[in-house]
Amino acid sequence: MSIRIHAVARRCALSAVVLVLAACATSEPVPPPPAPLTAATPQQQVAAVRAAAGDGEGELAIQPLRDPKVEGLREQASRLESQQHYADAASALDQALEIVPDDPALLQERAEAALLLGDPAKAEALARRAFETGSQVGPLCRRHWATLEQARLLAGDAAGAAAAKAHIDQCTVAGVNRF
Repeated sequence: MSIRIHAVARRCALSAVVLVLAACATSEPVPPPPAPLTAATPQQQVAAVRAAAGDGEGELAIQPLRDPKVEGLREQASRLESQQHYADAASALDQALEIVPDDPALLQERAEAALLLGDPAKAEALARRAFETGSQVGPLCRRHWATLEQARLLAGDAAGAAAAKAHIDQCTVAGVNRF
């Protein structure tokens, strides 16, 4: 009797393995991700993001007061980036974000560091968060949307890149006339 049970159990196990293998063989192959729509280097992408900000002359721009420790970490990150130590720059920005987690300028700087590190998904997430927590106007706003444009280009999403690019102009608000 026990031999029959073992034989049945073996057949069931073998049948299960065959079914799993058959399911794998008949499933449709996963298509490759879309090709990036840009050949720009990460450094060129960040330069494009920063150029989109413009000079902000004659425009409304909100500038919060900064914690001295945060300012020191931002300066350190800038120095490290100029020396092409992108991971260390990102780490310094992460430390600053531990102090002020919802600072839109810090989030944006960290998004740009993510682009430099070849992580467009993180860059996109940080830029969206920065936009949501920020003033949604001015040079910083344009940097958010330019970052989103670059991330979408890297993802092969032409429509998403075009939509982000269209938002850049909506960030411009003229300053108050002071007579």
